[in-house]
Amino acid sequence: MSSARSSTRTSRRSTGSLLPRRARRGPHPAQLTIAGFALGVVIGTVLLVLPLSQRGPGHATALEALFTATSALCVTGLVVVDTAVHWSSFGQVVILALIQVGGFGIMALASLLGVLITRRLGLRGQLAAAAETKTLQLGDVRTILLGVARISLLVEAVTALVLAARFAFGYGEPVPRALWLGLFHAVSAFNNAGFALYSDNLIGFATDAWICLPIAVAVIIGGLGFPVLFELRRHLRRPGRWSLHTKITLLGTGVLLAAGSVFMWATEWRSPATLGPMSVPDKLLVGFFQGVMPRTAGFNSVDIAAMNTGTWLGSDLLMFIGGGSAGTAGGVKVTTFLVLLFVIASEARGDEAATAFGRTLPRALQRQALSVALLGVAAVVVPAVLFALTTPFSLDQILYEVISAFATVGLSTGITAQLPVPHQLVLVALMFVGRTGTITLAAALALRSRPRLYALPEERTIVG
Repeated sequence: MSSARSSTRTSRRSTGSLLPRRARRGPHPAQLTIAGFALGVVIGTVLLVLPLSQRGPGHATALEALFTATSALCVTGLVVVDTAVHWSSFGQVVILALIQVGGFGIMALASLLGVLITRRLGLRGQLAAAAETKTLQLGDVRTILLGVARISLLVEAVTALVLAARFAFGYGEPVPRALWLGLFHAVSAFNNAGFALYSDNLIGFATDAWICLPIAVAVIIGGLGFPVLFELRRHLRRPGRWSLHTKITLLGTGVLLAAGSVFMWATEWRSPATLGPMSVPDKLLVGFFQGVMPRTAGFNSVDIAAMNTGTWLGSDLLMFIGGGSAGTAGGVKVTTFLVLLFVIASEARGDEAATAFGRTLPRALQRQALSVALLGVAAVVVPAVLFALTTPFSLDQILYEVISAFATVGLSTGITAQLPVPHQLVLVALMFVGRTGTITLAAALALRSRPRLYALPEERTIVG
């Protein structure tokens, strides 16, 4: 009898000890990502508010530091102060570090450091890194993290050397200064950040192909996404072995780059404030460069405020779509856009299933694409309406600014610094949401998942 009671008490103790353990399960990978980026913003803000970070006496205001830190960590490029004039060398180094960390990914970087230091990565670290890098299999996490680091450093180093040589030999910059300029703009370009160390961004180099083309190439490479880069490295000459993701990303990127360039040439070719006074080769270069930048890079070689309103509207669409998934680009992603196009095309043909490149698109993928797109629309429309009701700026200016923040682009019509403080804080929130992702944020905010053990009856409604 006593042994039975003893076993019962032991069973209860063991059961009780298991329950708290389940209740104390680690946070969801999405929550780790959100927390990591939030912590990064706090650290960046603290560093930028130091007197050491500002050029001249005094120190940056909390808002200036917060806005700049968020913009850099979220690889956006929107600014409320002149990067070249306002921030000291130390402040610019902080901005560069935030760009690099933000482009690589907070949790991915933390996991990579764990791999390098301990030579191993725990399950929780693998889950967090996989969620941020969009890794499909946990066994690939360590390989992908090291691959991401190699690709990032290689592209940035090559771009930095080309730019540094041009700054040194073409513009007479001292070698240390040329190397710093090359490094800063290379990191900013590959990570699609758009920060520049010139007050007019890159307008002074608009017709210099040795500056603009390396930056544009780095932007395109960074915007493809690391999974695509890995696959191209392995099977560059064997397109038949490319995955559906790679095919869709390359198709969408090629079409949108061509469409963006043609659109810029068509709308600004004769504009006296932008391409009009230039020669034909210069127009082609500048139009191509500005066709690339709305893919979430944020550099500008012409005055955005001087563009036609029609050009702004077309750029809005390019910015909203963005670049490739699991890379340094923002927006709702080109794969999301094309998946929805394939769904529409299949529906128009009357097909039972949506297909692309001889493959059926899973319904879960279609739902995710629709969710990302609609959440993105909501994230843009709500602040745009608020800004339109409470600021004196035109709707096309507001829409351009809001989409640029959400899509982490960084292009601006020049109204960012003129917005009231609450509106600038809204842009901060948009940049944060745009970098971490609407789905990631939604998953992080969800307290718990509740699997449904039953199915509700179906009923159709009229659509369209």
